[in-house]
Amino acid sequence: MISTPKKILQISALVLFILCAGVVGYRLLEGWSWFDALYMTVITLATVGYGETHPLSPAGRVFTVFLIFGGMGILLYGVTEMTAFLVEGEMTGFLRRRRMKKKIGRLAHHYILCGWGLKGQHVYDELVRTGRTCVVVEKEPSKIDQLNDQEAYVVEGDSTNDEVLKAAGIARAAGLVTTLPTDKDNLFVVITARGLNPALRIVAKIDDLASKAKFLRSGADAVVSSNLIGGLRLASELVRPDAVNFLDTMLRDNSTLRVEDIKVGPRTGYLNKPLGECKGLNDSRTLVFSMKREGRFVFNPDPETRIQVGDSLVVIGFPENIVSLRRQLDDTDRQ
Repeated sequence: MISTPKKILQISALVLFILCAGVVGYRLLEGWSWFDALYMTVITLATVGYGETHPLSPAGRVFTVFLIFGGMGILLYGVTEMTAFLVEGEMTGFLRRRRMKKKIGRLAHHYILCGWGLKGQHVYDELVRTGRTCVVVEKEPSKIDQLNDQEAYVVEGDSTNDEVLKAAGIARAAGLVTTLPTDKDNLFVVITARGLNPALRIVAKIDDLASKAKFLRSGADAVVSSNLIGGLRLASELVRPDAVNFLDTMLRDNSTLRVEDIKVGPRTGYLNKPLGECKGLNDSRTLVFSMKREGRFVFNPDPETRIQVGDSLVVIGFPENIVSLRRQLDDTDRQ
């Protein structure tokens, strides 16, 4: 199916072609000036009924007949396409896509989700629930309609296409997750995304664990095997159900305590301050129970540990307190 801008360009090109053909034809056959040839072409195509600019030769009359038929054909084609454009709702979709493009163009530090499948929907729900801005890249019209009903940020197209990812704001994004049906497609997205934004955090869904190393070499920061995670979850539900339910509540229930990780940014006022002296940390509303520094985790860090840029604090607390703490720690790349 030809996109709306391409249809408009196609019709415009045909009109320009028939106009140029008429001008050149009269110029060659009748030897008229460029202006007279243009004038005759316009009144012929417009069928306004004016008289001939100059007397026509037999060859010129034959040419005029073909010019009229050609102009009528292009006019009929243009009217048909414009009617379809209006009646079939393409205009509404075209305007909606233009508005969406402008909105996405203003985003920064957002997340891109490639694929609105069963897993992708859960990814989207979790990102939105935790206050992250998410742009969904999807190519199936039925799924795009569902996303539009939710007033989601949507880019219509193939996730493996460079231009589609650029339209999703990949240069300004904080992260990307790809949940396409096949490992091959997900790997292609990883390679494309890494080339467009070397600093982007990329997470990919995989089905075959044997392809994990290939994904990591190609630029993925992390991979998740739904089969492996599903199997581990089944075993955990069997032997440690209370622990699983507790962790689920901590990670996904907005009405109670949640577990989140917060990365320390360069503009925070807490730099080089001990954890114990930082307002909002280790009080009655939030608790830092782990810190990641230089790739290593420190569990239950000492209150005298000084905060540094790049530290990742794993905290447990109420959602509103975690949001406030995230702002104080200048976690700009995770909003």
